[in-house]
Amino acid sequence: MAANSAILRIAQETTLAVDGQCETAVETVVRQHARFVFKVAYGVLRNVHDAEDVAQEVFLRVHRDGTRGVRDLQAWLATMAFRLAIDRKRRPEALDITQLELAAANVSAEQSSIERQSLERVHRLIAALPDELRYPLVLSAIEELNSRQLAAMLGIAESSVRGRILRARQLLREKLAAITEVNS
Repeated sequence: MAANSAILRIAQETTLAVDGQCETAVETVVRQHARFVFKVAYGVLRNVHDAEDVAQEVFLRVHRDGTRGVRDLQAWLATMAFRLAIDRKRRPEALDITQLELAAANVSAEQSSIERQSLERVHRLIAALPDELRYPLVLSAIEELNSRQLAAMLGIAESSVRGRILRARQLLREKLAAITEVNS
C-alpha cells in the first residue's frame, strides 16, 4: 500500500537524528498499525489523500510524543486518527465524501455504471446519517473496529455503540426500502 510506505518513509526521515532504539520503536509502530490507522481515517474522510495525511500526522505525533503510559496502543492510535480525521473533515476542502474507486476488471461498462450508481446511492444515504450514527456504523462495518475500540474512541459506553450501529442499520434499511418501492 502506498500510504503505508509513505508513512514509513516519513517515520524514517523524522527519526534519523534519534538513537537506533527509538527509531526501531517508531518504525515498529508504523509497520504494525499504518494500515489500520489509514482505514480509520479513510472511514471518516472517504478520501485517500486526506486519509494518508491524517495517518502521517498520527505517526508524527507518535514520534514526537511517544507512547508511554498508553495501555491499548491500537485504541489510542484509532482515537487520534478519528479525531484528526474529524478535524480535517470540518475543513471546507475535505467535504467530498462521495469520491469512489471502482475496480472494473472484467465488468461491462453498463454493469460498472449500475454498480457505481448503487454504491453512490449507499454512500449518500450513509453520509446523510447523523454523525453520532454514521461514525460507529462506518468504523465498525467497514473498518472492522469492535465495540470496545469504538467506545474508547467516541467516549461512550459499549452498549451505546451497539445501539447506534443498530439504529444506523435500521435507518439505512428503511431508506433503501423506500427507494426500492419508488423504483418498482
